[in-house]
Amino acid sequence: MKRLKTLLVDDETSALEGLNIRLRNVGDIEIIGEATSVDGALKILEEKTPDLIFLDIEMPEKSGFELLKHFQPDNYPAIIFVTAYHQYAIKAFEVRALDYLLKPIRQERLEEAIQRVREHSAPTSPKNSVLAVAGDLKSLDDLESKDNSSYYVEDEKLVIVDGRSSRQLVAFDEIYWIDAAGDYMCIHTQVETFVMRARMKNLINHILPPEFIRIHKSSIVNLKHIRSLEALRNAEFNAYLTNNNVLKVSRTYSANLKAKLPTRYY
Repeated sequence: MKRLKTLLVDDETSALEGLNIRLRNVGDIEIIGEATSVDGALKILEEKTPDLIFLDIEMPEKSGFELLKHFQPDNYPAIIFVTAYHQYAIKAFEVRALDYLLKPIRQERLEEAIQRVREHSAPTSPKNSVLAVAGDLKSLDDLESKDNSSYYVEDEKLVIVDGRSSRQLVAFDEIYWIDAAGDYMCIHTQVETFVMRARMKNLINHILPPEFIRIHKSSIVNLKHIRSLEALRNAEFNAYLTNNNVLKVSRTYSANLKAKLPTRYY
């Protein structure tokens, strides 16, 4: 069994210690170094070549994305981002990350991420390079037919199918809001953010139940999770969610939102 030479990069020493402990019992993981900054990671990379990097994003002086600029296509390691912030998910996949884990990391998600690395590093796999991940994402354009799509509905759940044919089931009631960046959508729940390739118009018209409505050109909210509205200038609003997130409601969609909520919300 090939051992995956693994580098851990996080500015929080407690996060490094926790990840080290959890990975220590994984038979094919060999931790070759730990760093609390991008510069510290670069010093390790002068002497060692990792197969896999667990990489934080927001760190002092330089972000995790800066580290990736030092790799060439032929020596690009598998990247698993580990962060407390969901808003970098789209960019993470654009730079060919294999996975994106939100802190605190669930053991199930950690194991799933490691399995993806194994599959992509397997000698017999046609996708034995992280470069293929970009191809996976683009290939989802071909999965928009009714019978073979990258997402569909099953038992009041949104089923997300990625390029490796694995499925993630997300109950509609657990989705707080959805926002878009280009051809990608971030599905936000209380504990996790899921990323998939989709068009907002198709989600609204064919996939999401009626309690999901558009409040901005790039965002959809679940009415069940709105706590209150705050009026702003120019007929705009702030929508306060039950998980304390705040979303901007643009003037274009504010009247429709108010029509669907009792007056006690605003």
